[in-house]
Amino acid sequence: MTPTLRPADAADLMAVGDLHQRSRAAAYSSFLPPEALATPTPEGMGRYWVERWSYERDDHLMTVAERDGRLVGFTYVGPDELDGVVDPDAAMLRAIHLDPAERGRGTGRVLMHDALHTMRSWGRSRATLWVLAGNTHARRFYERGGWAPAGTVRDESFGPVTVPQLRYVRPL
Repeated sequence: MTPTLRPADAADLMAVGDLHQRSRAAAYSSFLPPEALATPTPEGMGRYWVERWSYERDDHLMTVAERDGRLVGFTYVGPDELDGVVDPDAAMLRAIHLDPAERGRGTGRVLMHDALHTMRSWGRSRATLWVLAGNTHARRFYERGGWAPAGTVRDESFGPVTVPQLRYVRPL
């Protein structure tokens, strides 16, 4: 059964935070140490989304995926900004996360197609994202979907460790 997609609302954000933290722990545990994944807690991640939503909801879109009435994934898309400069021709996939039990069920692909459709509907010609360099599973997923490394790298802090992120791009 295909998951149902809908725009998120404020009532979803604590559950999104819980799912986001579980997704990160499952996806990153093969290349990040446990202490890097210990924080934030699921509740802390929920508070993060509540705060972020409060100032980004006018120009970002969060879409949630549900299966049998249960949250199983989400995407978050918005303007593309690099080094403080907004690119009017591009939009960014800022997050895509799945409940670990959804991996391999097609939910990520459904969410990705929906996010790309949203970015096209905004009149953008290009999509961008950042992915942790060590997340080879996600990188393969993106590359199968037409994304390619853009050649830009930045560092991201996860608790006590700093890891490289790669910028990916694809035409819309």
